[in-house]
Formats: sequence, C-alpha cells, structure tokens
Amino acid sequence: MRVKGFPPFLTEGDILVVGSFPSVKSRETSFYYGNRQNRFWRVLAEAFSCPCPDTLAEKQALLVLSKVSLWDVVTECNIVGSMDKDIKDPVLADLPALLSEHPFKKILANGATAYTLLMNAYPELSSFTVKMPSTSPANGRFDKSVWLKEIGAV
Repeated sequence: MRVKGFPPFLTEGDILVVGSFPSVKSRETSFYYGNRQNRFWRVLAEAFSCPCPDTLAEKQALLVLSKVSLWDVVTECNIVGSMDKDIKDPVLADLPALLSEHPFKKILANGATAYTLLMNAYPELSSFTVKMPSTSPANGRFDKSVWLKEIGAV
C-alpha cells in the first residue's frame, strides 16, 4: 500500500531528528512517534525536565520548548505494517532543500535505517549527522544516555 509520511515539524532550534518512516500508530495519530511504547517523547521530556507529553498539542509544545525539529528520511513509500524492513520504493526527503531554509547544526538519525538511508542519499551531511539508537520499542539495546548527551542534557 502506498503511504505518505508527514511534513516536517520545524522549530527555531539547531537540532533536526529524522526517523525512517511513521509507524502505523503514528499514522493513526497523524504525528510523529505516536506509539505510546516508543521512547522518544519520554527521553525528550527527561532531557528538558518536563512532564511527558500525551496530547498532540503537548508534544508540539515540547518540541518548540526544546527547539527540536522532526522529519522522516522517507516521505512516501509502499509499506504494510511498521517495520523498516518493509519499506519499499521509498521517496526520500529533500534534506538539502530543507537545510537551505533551516540551517540545522546537528541531525540526529533515529535508528540505523534512518541513518543508512540518509547517508546513502546525502553523504555530504555526514559531518553533522549522528546515528542514534532507535527509540522504537523493538530496539532491545536502547541507550538513553546517548540521546541525553546529543540533545544536550548531559
């Protein structure tokens, strides 16, 4: 099934977090990291000493407060389910165009798939892109300290 992702959610900050593609749960909630088991919102809230957001408005407010922007490397693809391995025929985000308008100082790639897709398409971004442990509940080796350090809370 051909599915479109979300537009970028942009703030005035220097950090862009890119995932691979929205999960089924995220697509149901129409916003990034919609699966309650995903660690992203809990980690961001901890990094900025805020309560963990629940509603869309609270999530967006936390992003604005933390000055973290979000997008996905894949903007459209054929996919059934939520697994990165099931992404077929992806259309990739035009990161250079976004960066020409919003000169982020750091890109945090949420997981190996996001990082690999990004680096294969845009190797020129490698100097300020960091491969992060996926916040997905499927990642059994998640290391929160890496996120806290890169976001600047440590």
